[in-house]
Amino acid sequence: MKKAKTEESISVEEMRPEYDFSTMKGGVRGKYYKAYREGHKVVVHKEDGTDTVQYFKLEDGAVMLEPDVQKYFPTSDVVNKALRSLIEIIPAKRSASGHRK
Repeated sequence: MKKAKTEESISVEEMRPEYDFSTMKGGVRGKYYKAYREGHKVVVHKEDGTDTVQYFKLEDGAVMLEPDVQKYFPTSDVVNKALRSLIEIIPAKRSASGHRK
């Protein structure tokens, strides 16, 4: 059985020419964040020469988690449970008259 190559074992000589990153100046974290939140499209080019276009937009109320946060809160249910726990311990704000805001 042949062992699969890992990322570390792939040398620069094995890298395809179209993956040449030597002219890149470095990535910018979050560069497309705003555009992604507003919606984006994906074009799939098929072998038969046709294209399929799919449009994506985050639903209202959707929240994007940073990767480090997502490690601890991997699903919507877990996020909602954690936030509900926080809501319970946040003191209720009251106005001068004693009524809740």
